[in-house]
Amino acid sequence: MASREDFTLCEDEVRSRYGHLDRMTDLVGVWEVALSDGVHKIEFEHGTTSGKRVVYVDGKEIIRREWMFKLVGKETFNVGDTETKATINIDAVSGFGYEYTLEINGKSLKKFLENRSKTTNTWVINLDGVDCRIVLEKDTMDIWCNGKKMETAGEFVEDGTETHFTVGNHDCCIKAVSSGKRREGIIHSLIVDEMEIPEAVE
Repeated sequence: MASREDFTLCEDEVRSRYGHLDRMTDLVGVWEVALSDGVHKIEFEHGTTSGKRVVYVDGKEIIRREWMFKLVGKETFNVGDTETKATINIDAVSGFGYEYTLEINGKSLKKFLENRSKTTNTWVINLDGVDCRIVLEKDTMDIWCNGKKMETAGEFVEDGTETHFTVGNHDCCIKAVSSGKRREGIIHSLIVDEMEIPEAVE
């Protein structure tokens, strides 16, 4: 006959076996944030009876606080290889309800994404059976492909500039030309193996 001790599980073992059940009950916010190094999933658990706060980035636990008696406040952390600053704000609303908002670099997620669409261009292309997400940061002219900053070579050409890089065995170029219109500014186009790739909407 088994003794009582045979059925005792240590806390870590319980968390690894059954933690997903606990996560499902306390999960209050999920956000997807498109950064230069990829699209990151941020999940937030808030146990309002236990005072627990847990933040996951791309499925990895990065913050865990237990027995927080102050149920409102904020949690700040970094996201991705670019170490972008993120903050989850916890605010009380009527009664025992709470509102959870995500800020990226000090801006609301909506404002951050609106601003990002002005400062970056993104293309998604399948090369050799692999989906590639190519991002141009217009302010620095840095180019990222699937989370990796690319080595580039820039040159001036007759109608603008060209920034060359390679993905696998494919020659890639981002061409920058003036639109001729003040409001539109410079137009960036991605050319892979001499074919222009349409821009993705994120």
